Amino acid sequence: MSGTDIIAAARAEGRELLNEVEAKTLMHEAGVPVVRTILAASAEEAKSIADELGYPVALKVVSPDITHKSDVGGVVLDLADAAAVEAAFASIVENSKCAVPDAVIEGVAVQNMAPAGTEIIVGMTTDPQFGPVVMFGLGGVMVEVIKDVTFRVLPLTERDVRQMVDDIKGRSILDGVRGAPPADVAAIADALLKVAGFVTANPEVRELDLNPMLVHDKGAIAVDARIVVATD
Repeated sequence: MSGTDIIAAARAEGRELLNEVEAKTLMHEAGVPVVRTILAASAEEAKSIADELGYPVALKVVSPDITHKSDVGGVVLDLADAAAVEAAFASIVENSKCAVPDAVIEGVAVQNMAPAGTEIIVGMTTDPQFGPVVMFGLGGVMVEVIKDVTFRVLPLTERDVRQMVDDIKGRSILDGVRGAPPADVAAIADALLKVAGFVTANPEVRELDLNPMLVHDKGAIAVDARIVVATD
């Protein structure tokens, strides 16, 4: 299903929140690097997908009713073989049902493990006065704790996104600390421009979060994605 079809189907269902697999499909089509992720409806299917992707893999619950997957035991990382995938699938489903008994569980996402990197967030929100605004900052739990983020109103230029990167208080982290190599700022800028282009082309999108994206010395990749669309 194409990105246009995904958005149209969600709106037809009256569904604002796209699931993670749908959101990553849209980002992939927009040219934003994302970890390959496939939805599994059963443990057997999860094992087959993991074999196809190659180990190690991560499993994550997919549910419109569960936002913080890790908090409910809905994420298991670094699974090295089929037996581990089967056990993790069962554990994720059980944990999720115990934590949110009425949750609709669409399945479990299977994805490759990404190499460790500097965590950033790339996203957008809709301001009631200015319309779509793109966001950048340090990602992972850092965005919730220190809220070191910057915003810009669309449209964006290369100069705009470079300035967004330079404006965060933790900018020096991207230069490399404790022997870590500098982060690929050009890859960050490219992701911001790609997200801006996607939002411009899809005005139905109201919110978008790629958190975290992992930035390396060469390249950056999103390991999680969240997209909200308007249904009216």
